[in-house]
Amino acid sequence: MAHVVSSLDQPSNYKDSQTRVDRQKQNDLLAKSTTLYIGNLSFYTTEEQIYELFTKCAGPEDGGGIKRIIMGLDRNTRTPCGFCFVEYYTHSEALASMRYVSGTKLDERIIRCDLDLGYKEGRQFGRGKSGGQVRDEHRQDYDPGRGGWGAQAQRMEIERRREVEERYADAQDGPGAVAGGGGDWKQEDNPSPNKTLKRGRSPEENNEEERAGQRAKVDEDTTM
Repeated sequence: MAHVVSSLDQPSNYKDSQTRVDRQKQNDLLAKSTTLYIGNLSFYTTEEQIYELFTKCAGPEDGGGIKRIIMGLDRNTRTPCGFCFVEYYTHSEALASMRYVSGTKLDERIIRCDLDLGYKEGRQFGRGKSGGQVRDEHRQDYDPGRGGWGAQAQRMEIERRREVEERYADAQDGPGAVAGGGGDWKQEDNPSPNKTLKRGRSPEENNEEERAGQRAKVDEDTTM
């Protein structure tokens, strides 16, 4: 049955795509490696959570234990982007983690562990165009644990919203736009309490008042 069920403590086909070491040399290094690459992490998983899980396979009483944890970071924002490196003191501890931890859940996500050739400075940053991991660059599904939509889908949505806003702005300024203003009418509709409004006099009323004044003056001259 050994040829049917693959061993849980053997590395997968994962290899660092930027390594310059040939396949045979890689296999020799993996056979002694004490470093694990951990993938499919939530962006919100903390270093403390990772330590608590992976320390279960550590053997400090035998001179082992976790040497360090390097969190994977977005190249632009310097925030976690879903992977890390766990470095043990011994190769046997790394193999034990592959056997017992890989494929288990952490923060409701099934994580995967692979032997790594060894951490080097700069590998903690994502290699995607947007700064994160390449797998999140082209992802089309919505994954709340890994920032929602993939980077390309997010860029398309931002572009779509910008086009809608530009069309709306053009409609507001172009022909058929609703005119603004009306401030003077609003002021007349709400007169101040101290202001008395009077009805305007018609031309006939003004003429009648003028004739009445003339008759009064004639009567006054006659009586004198």
